[in-house]
Amino acid sequence: MLRVSVLIQNISAERFWDIYKPIPAVNISTNLNLVAVNKGQDNSLEVPFVFTISYNPTIAQINIKGKAHVTGGTEEEIKEVQESYSSKKPPPPIIVQTISNIAFIESVIISRTLGIPPPIPLPQIQPPGKEPKESKETSYRA
Repeated sequence: MLRVSVLIQNISAERFWDIYKPIPAVNISTNLNLVAVNKGQDNSLEVPFVFTISYNPTIAQINIKGKAHVTGGTEEEIKEVQESYSSKKPPPPIIVQTISNIAFIESVIISRTLGIPPPIPLPQIQPPGKEPKESKETSYRA
């Protein structure tokens, strides 16, 4: 089983919108770019990444750069991850998910500091007396 640890090396964030103007409704886009998959020491991989959050209209931008250190797998698993990257196949979900989780948590803290909307949707609480709309589709529960 692969273990992934994420090390952030650089955080860059800037608010472009005037602090005294109210922030309009925005669209937020995120992009995670895995720059490379490099063989590390002791049966491990290093995966440099760049995580970017852009707002439209352009009220701010957040960039997070770092490296993911992948360990814990067998030598075949590590080699397979590296070869699949070389042949342009998507990386294992555990690598992408771990990097995304850490980067999103950091970006939420940064967005609070800058006074901009967080890059993840906040939960919507139903007002008292209103029931949530039921879907006409059948739902199955285990």
